[in-house]
Amino acid sequence: MRHEKSCGAIVYRRFHGNIEILLIRHINSGHWSFPKGHVEAGETEIETARREIKEETSIDVIIDPTFRETVSYSPKRDTQKVVVYFIGKAKNYNFVPQAEEISEVRWVDIGYASHILTYENDKNIVIKARNVIKNSTS
Repeated sequence: MRHEKSCGAIVYRRFHGNIEILLIRHINSGHWSFPKGHVEAGETEIETARREIKEETSIDVIIDPTFRETVSYSPKRDTQKVVVYFIGKAKNYNFVPQAEEISEVRWVDIGYASHILTYENDKNIVIKARNVIKNSTS
């Protein structure tokens, strides 16, 4: 059994009194999710999340390490994948999709995200993240 680990974040911004989160659409599968990617040697989970978000969207984030949710699934036979998600506050809002991997990037109202996200795991994480983001002061 092969084991893979990725890290990413539910990236948010406050926009006209609403909370919006950043969703990405993957070129290969067409599914909607959050920015994330493989941990590289010597990186912490937070460093990986920050780097991957920047690579996939050109957005810099401030990671909240107190929110840490994991999802496990099997993307292929004989492969077990764990994805660690944090909450990340966007420092800039203009995105540039990584051409090789991302077909589309969108800021979406957090209450509407479940209508766009492909997987139930991601929808459940948004529910948890929403409460934390709502109660944060920034």
